[in-house]
Parts: sequence; structure tokens; C-alpha cells
Amino acid sequence: MKVPLSWLREYVDVDQGPEALARALTFAGLEVEGLHFVGVPLPESAPEAKVTGLAWDRDAVVVGDLLEVEAHPDAERLVVARVEAGGGVLTTVTGAPNLFPYAGRGPLETPLKVAVATEGATVLDYRQRDPQPRRIERAAIRGVESVCSICSEKELGISDAHEGVIVFDADAPPAGTPLADYAGDLVIDVQITPNMARDACILGVAREVAALTGAALRAPDYEVMAAGPPVEDKIRIEIREPDLNPRFTATLLEGVAIGPSPYWLQRRLRLAGMRPINNIVDVTNYVMLELGQPLHAFDYDVLVERAERAGGEPPTLITRLPGPKEALRTLDLTADDPPRRLDDFTILVADRAGALSLGGIMGGEESEVSGRTTRVLLEAAAWNFINIRRTTRSQQIDSEAGYRFSRGVHPEQAARGNLRGIELMRRLAGGTVAAGMVDEYPRPAPAVVVELPLAEIERALGLAIPRAEVERILRALEFGIEPAGDLLRVTVPDHRLDVGEGVVGIADLIEEISRIYGYERIPETQIADSIPPQRGNPELEVEERVRDLLVDLGLQEVITYRLTTPEAETRARPPAAPADERPYVTLENPTSQERRVLRHELLPALLEVAERNARQRPALALFEIGQVFLPRDGDPLPAEPRRLALLLAGEREPRSWDRPAPEPMDFYDLKGVLDALLADLHAGEVRYEPARGVGFHPGRCARLEVAGRSLGLFGEVHPEVRAAYELPYAAVLAAELDFEALAAAIPDRHPIRPLPRYPAVYEDLALVVDEALAAAAVETEIRDAGGELLRAVELFDVYRGEQVAPGKKSLAYRLTYQSDEGTLTDQAVAELRRRILERLGGALGAELRQ
Repeated sequence: MKVPLSWLREYVDVDQGPEALARALTFAGLEVEGLHFVGVPLPESAPEAKVTGLAWDRDAVVVGDLLEVEAHPDAERLVVARVEAGGGVLTTVTGAPNLFPYAGRGPLETPLKVAVATEGATVLDYRQRDPQPRRIERAAIRGVESVCSICSEKELGISDAHEGVIVFDADAPPAGTPLADYAGDLVIDVQITPNMARDACILGVAREVAALTGAALRAPDYEVMAAGPPVEDKIRIEIREPDLNPRFTATLLEGVAIGPSPYWLQRRLRLAGMRPINNIVDVTNYVMLELGQPLHAFDYDVLVERAERAGGEPPTLITRLPGPKEALRTLDLTADDPPRRLDDFTILVADRAGALSLGGIMGGEESEVSGRTTRVLLEAAAWNFINIRRTTRSQQIDSEAGYRFSRGVHPEQAARGNLRGIELMRRLAGGTVAAGMVDEYPRPAPAVVVELPLAEIERALGLAIPRAEVERILRALEFGIEPAGDLLRVTVPDHRLDVGEGVVGIADLIEEISRIYGYERIPETQIADSIPPQRGNPELEVEERVRDLLVDLGLQEVITYRLTTPEAETRARPPAAPADERPYVTLENPTSQERRVLRHELLPALLEVAERNARQRPALALFEIGQVFLPRDGDPLPAEPRRLALLLAGEREPRSWDRPAPEPMDFYDLKGVLDALLADLHAGEVRYEPARGVGFHPGRCARLEVAGRSLGLFGEVHPEVRAAYELPYAAVLAAELDFEALAAAIPDRHPIRPLPRYPAVYEDLALVVDEALAAAAVETEIRDAGGELLRAVELFDVYRGEQVAPGKKSLAYRLTYQSDEGTLTDQAVAELRRRILERLGGALGAELRQ
């Protein structure tokens, strides 16, 4: 925000130099990014902020009286002007278009006050895109000698306006007065962070300066000269969505004369970065910059005409949501732009004939103030900041009003802004103000009161700030103070929407006290509080353990956005698969349309990561641990279970001279990762069952069970899904598992065995079983029959062929027997073998392969 120092001084005395003021504001949270000097000397030492500007020569750049304008005898686009600059009448040749109407009239009855740069002065060359300094020199222009220049704002570095020369107000000082004394200024460019949105106005910055320096804050004048009939007979207000529009005020000014604003107001607007339009619109912008309360002016006669067409009298302003397919032409649209299609959540200002404006953001074309306007209805309202933010993003509108309302403007400020605006309009545009103000306030905002223990300030800051200084700081920031023993009962002013209640409010107030007292004045101290008890975080510890194990297994962790779109998650499902009918948790104010809902699954985002990296990586091994968000019936908050997603794709081993064409990873690579992970976690009994899953290749998908609980599915990604993500790999392997179930299967402690003292006995068994029998079922029976002496079972061969009957297959297992009591004898091993074969034969019909 650009803050002209002359405007700031209307509300607070500023005695510090520019560098000291910029430093104080920056240390208080209002970062000063730049200092633009307008006519006054630039600092000799380089301050921390960026410095720009042009200093005016006090003797050569002065206030002048324009006495007469004549047509140039030899150039149609030039005029000859005579000015009094305090040392006699000077002649200049200029092409300023705003002087042509005075040409040929003879001496002006009332001289115009202008800015004159005499011979030797330095101004900026307005004809260049990047204006550079140039020196005013005596010269003959088409046969007429010019000895000075009447300047535009661009030539003097005030603004970029160069359509005509500056014409000051009639009360400007006498000719010859140094212009720096009259129009010299300093513009402070302040970065307004979201937590300091209350200072997006001149009064807000003045309040900070007053608190920092101890100077008195002067409030604007809100008195109105209202001599017209009651405004209640002229307009009615109807609020249909009080949650979105908690307050709406309206005043009426009749008999206005639309025209340019006085130069003092135009200059302030330009220094603050806004373009003057006319006296009515300029006042709405002026009050917005001054108080932080946006205003909007309607042409009242247009409202009357619309009311008559709709059959209603008097006009009624209605704040409501749009109807189906409703549209509106806003002021920012060009003639070629179509009307704006309105979102169903956008709050409108309308009447019985239709929409008039986007509430809090932008006015509509039909009811705008124009040169024909004679009656102005002024609106000042309050709006739901989340709804305004959502609409500005959806409609892609960047307005000053939307900027402020999207960060929060208290409803109490609406009335003050309206009174200030309507009186300024009366002064600048004439007319009569109707008595009273229509004020619909269905949801009055309650006052926030915080009880601040004085001891808490010292405890939090490690510094004892005197009570008198604490009270001074809070009163300077316009907090109400009521002493109550060892605490202060603090009433939060309405412009401070950032201060909460209870414990949060106490912290907010301590922040305000320390901010104004000076962060740099708070010394480093040792913490005096007791150290809080140290407690473990089992959930985090399990997560970190799983992360470490997966990294050790060669996988790389990724962290993806929790926000996504339903369309993005649909990509992970084959076209013929049923749609995901589960509702999404949606955001009221998404940062973009690509981040508007909370995810149901991790795998779609992991596939997107693979898609972005596929061309640069011959192999990918990724995992993510994160939450998904599933709405629950009857609960405003969704369930947030954790998931573990894994993805493998590409070459199993890096290429080298002895492996010019490495094999691609397949289903068993992913199964091996899961086996190793579960083994290292000492999870319970692990089972794999054939399964079908949406997004997985049929016949290449399995369900993982641990300790009787299903963890989820894993397998090869469906070819149609792989094609949707344009993944060039022969196969993409993926898993999405229930992390909560996995964590529950991990024991707090697990049994360990001492290193074996006696040798193991190894034996291979080749068994013929039915083709449909799962190897896991055979392994289970072998382990049950083998008991404690059977230490390991490993399937090392599967055979189908001529030596096995049709419908049968051969499974070869390597068995490891071992005892902690002594070396196993041949007889003991034979007994174990017999028990195993009998169990397999009786339970599964398995036979020993001959």
C-alpha cells in the first residue's frame, strides 16, 4: 500500500525522518519496501528500503500563475502561454491539451495555478517509457522563444499522468512559492501482510505510528450536513443472506453536479496508486483508502426507473444469491466481453428487476454513476470474507474493494464509512443529503473482551514491561482498558478482527504489546518455566520406523498434495470401472480449481508423480504415508485414516556392461518389498489372497492380510490406467494399504532367540498337489505339523509338465530343522518328515513326488 506522508499527517504528527519512520514501521510488522520522494531532497545515507524520486530545485520549480494562453502562430498543436513565476512574466510553448480551451480568450480573469520549471531546473522527460532527467533550457520552438516549462505530474515524478499540465486548486500559494513547500511529499510503500490487513488504509497506518511514537491520533470527521427529507422514504433494504451480508447501510445525495475532483484529492489518489475518475467515484476510493471501508455509489434515478419497471416503489436493494444462469455486466468488462456468469455462491446486490453488482467486489454497468447522474445512493456494507475471497478467485476479479473485504472488514465500520463518504460528496459535488441513514444490521457483531493477566506478559516475554506502558500501548491502539486488580479487562476495537478470545486473545494482546514496545528491546533470557514432561509419540514413531525401512529397501518418499479434484482421482480408474460415489470434503475457498477437494486415495497422486518423472528415470520406487479424508454421516468432520502407498516401475537393476537389457520389475518385486517390510516390523501371520481391485490388472492383484486383518490390495496397475498416465514402463506395480491396520499389527515387543548352538538339518520335499491349491495352504500345513523344530520353510520350485499328471503341479520346499537342546538325529528328522507328509496327505491330498 502506498501511503503519502502528507495524508498520514492529517491523523498523526510525524516528527521522525523518513529512514527512522520506515525502520519503526518495519520492526512493528509493516514492512516498508520503498520510499518515493516527490520533490523533497532524497536522503544522503541509503536506508534499508528502496529509494526513488526526484528532488525539485527550490528556486527553479515553483508555483506559477497562468495569465494568458494564445494560439501558436506557426503550429496548430502548440500554444503560447505566459506565466508569472515570482520574478516577472515568462513565456513558454506547450502542447498540453488542457490549455487549448483557454487559447485566444485574452488575459484570464482568474489566473490558473500551475507548476512552473524555470530555466536550469531538472525535470523528467515524459516522452520516454523510462523517464530520464532533463534540464530546462531556453529555446526557440517554431519561431517562438520558450524560457520555462509548465509541468505535468509525470515530469515532476508525482505520477504517470501526462495528458495535461497540473492545474492546482485556487487556494494554492502565491506565484514564486517553492513547489516543494506546497506539493512536495514522501510516499511510503508498505507491504501489508495478511495478519496486518487492518492497516490497508491511511488511518490504520496512522494508528500504528501514533502507538509507536506516542503522538495523538486524530479521528476523521463523521459529521454530516443532512437537510433533505428522510432517506427511509427513498430506499429500502432487504438482506436475504445475513451470514454473507451481516450489515448494509445506504444514504442519499440529491442535486449533485458530476465533474472533476479538486486537485488535492486527485493528487492523493494518484500518489496512492489510483486513477481519478470524477468527484463521486473518487470519494468512494478516497474513503476506502482513508478508512479501509469500501463504498459503492449507485445512480439513484436508474434504481427508480428499474423499480417502476418492476412495479415497486420506492426502490428496494436486495442482497441475495444468484438465480439459475443469472449473469451480470460489471464495470471492468469491455464492450466485447460477455456478461459474467454468476456462481451459485456469489452474494449480489440486486433489486426487483435483477442484479446490480457483485457484493463487496465490483459494481454493475447499468447503475454506475455517469455524467448524467444527479442523485447518488451511497452504499457501505459488510460481507463474509470467505465468500468474497471465493468469488474473486472464481470470477478472476482483482479489485481494491475485494482485496479488503476478502481479508475482513468489521460491520461496525460500514456506518462510519458511509457518513464520511456522503459528506465528502456533498462538499465536492454539491447537493443535499437526505436525513438519516438506512441501516439493516440483522447480525450485530458482539464485542470481544479479553482478561489479560499482567503476570502472563512477563512470563511469555521474559521481560517486565511497566503496567503504565502496557496500558499506554493498548490505548494507543484503541483497545478499551478496564483495570481489575492484577489483570486488565481489555475490550477489542471493532477494526481488530485478528484478536481472538480467551487464551488465544491473551496471546494476541501480548504480541501487540511486544510489537509496539519493540522486539529489538526484548533481551534474550533463559526459560524460567519447568520443562514439560517428555512423552513418546507412538503414532509418529511407527511412521518413522516404516519410512526408515522402506528407504533401506531402496524406495524414495514423496509428499503429494492433500487437495485434488474428483477428475484427477478418476484417472486412476479404468473407463469401464464404476464411479467413486463417496462424497468429497470440499473447500469453501480453494486456492485454485485444481485444489478444491480433499483426496480419497493416495495412489492417484503417486501415479501423477510417476507420470512427471517417467521420462527422466528408467526406474521408479516411490512411497508415501499420508491421510485421506472420508466424510462421515452425522459428523461435520471427516474421518482421516492414514494410508501407505507404494509404486514400483521400470528396470529391476541398473544397466551395465554385463546387463545391457535389464528385466523390468514385476508383481513379485512389489511382493518382495512387502515381505521384507513386514518381516522387519515383526508383524503377525502374513497371508496373500487373489483379489480383484479397481485400477488393478485382473489376475495380477492380491489382498494382503496380517494377523487376520486386511491391509489392502497390491498388484500390477491396469493397462488402461497406465495408458491414462502415459507411463512408458512395461508394468507399473502399486499398493495402497491401511496404515492404521498395519500399525495395529506391529507388536510393542517381539520374542528373540539366542544364536543357535547346534547345527541345522536341511531337507527338500517335492509334493504333487492339485493345480488349484494355493502354495500358502501347503506352507501352513507344513509349519503346523513341523512345530517348534521346523525353523524355516521356503518354496524354491514350481513344476508343471510331463512328469506330473494333468491337473496337478509339483511344489518343492526346502525345510530347515533345528533344536536348541542338541543336534537332531536321523531318527528325529525322519519322524518330523513322516508327520509332515501324513498331515499334508490327510489335509490336502498331497503326495511325495517320486
